[in-house]
Amino acid sequence: MRAATLDRRVRKEARLLVRDARAALIVRPGLTGKAGDLTEVTDDVDRGLAAGDLQRVRRALPVLDALVDELVKPQAKSTTRDYIESIGAAILIALALRACVIEAFKIPSSSMYPTLEIGDHIFVNKFIYGVRIPWTKTKFFQIREPRRGEVIVFMQPCEPERDYIKRVVALAGDTVEVRCNVVHINGAPIQHDLIEAETCKYDDYDDINNKWFTRLCSRYRETVDGVAYEVYHDVDRPLRDERLTTGALLQGDDRDFPRLDGVRLPPSCATNPDGEALAAPNQKPGTLAEDRREHNPGVCERQLHYTVPDGHVFVMGDNRANSNDSRIWGSVPIENIKGKALFIWLSYSHWGPTDWSGIRFHRVGNYVH
Repeated sequence: MRAATLDRRVRKEARLLVRDARAALIVRPGLTGKAGDLTEVTDDVDRGLAAGDLQRVRRALPVLDALVDELVKPQAKSTTRDYIESIGAAILIALALRACVIEAFKIPSSSMYPTLEIGDHIFVNKFIYGVRIPWTKTKFFQIREPRRGEVIVFMQPCEPERDYIKRVVALAGDTVEVRCNVVHINGAPIQHDLIEAETCKYDDYDDINNKWFTRLCSRYRETVDGVAYEVYHDVDRPLRDERLTTGALLQGDDRDFPRLDGVRLPPSCATNPDGEALAAPNQKPGTLAEDRREHNPGVCERQLHYTVPDGHVFVMGDNRANSNDSRIWGSVPIENIKGKALFIWLSYSHWGPTDWSGIRFHRVGNYVH
């Protein structure tokens, strides 16, 4: 029984070696190695198998095995080639992850203070809103659409080559109105609470003069759909709020939206008042409508609202007095959205090989809420 098993193994091994040798000889006929001519030895083993002569097969098998090892089996790769292939594979994996799953972005401005500061480096989840085909706006395998309160990275509708980061305030079909710094969604004010007034300040960066400077502010906490986050307003907002309660406030804020003065047009790239009017083929303008009342509304009551068009979201910066957002150039097409902000992986105001004093270690690892 044991001898029969060994004979089967010999036949199997011989057939495999003959197969490998024949395949090599088709590509490179006349191969000769240290142990002899590959064609002759292969024919010898083949004839032994055909005749059932296992003694002949056993005599020629070690020679064929040595020739196949020498002439047919691939040579071991060099260490340099191993390194090059490993690095190439790592680069391909990194590019695939960047294109479809996660990407790093740097915060260049103060428009999202206090949530995100200049010099914050964040990771963005590009998978949750749909995997984008690289260098296109086409998406597939979408898990869900953006929700109110989420911080997103997107291609700015008027300048698609530039990436912006803002917070989603309203969704398609929602109405938006901002009166006296209070955001109204679908006719209801977003919950807002003052948490810091006189002591509120932050460091901003002057790109023209290349230096940091201090801005005064007021800090509020807003809550939308259960998502709580903090926002900055100008330093005078608490005073205006106090004057409103006493009836002494006679006019709203210059950041109110939609504007009640001038020509009443919904914001879009084509009507951008802060820059060159640009055409955005995939951006819809939305609509404006008055809130009809039996009495004349107060300066802080709802008067004129904007409806977010289908397939778009309305975004605002958390630094409400210093943000270029949907109040100026309109809503963002969902197809422009790259992903949802996840967490801060690095943060610094300045740094160098020997100067780490500008690294904000206390911000590293913070989730973006």
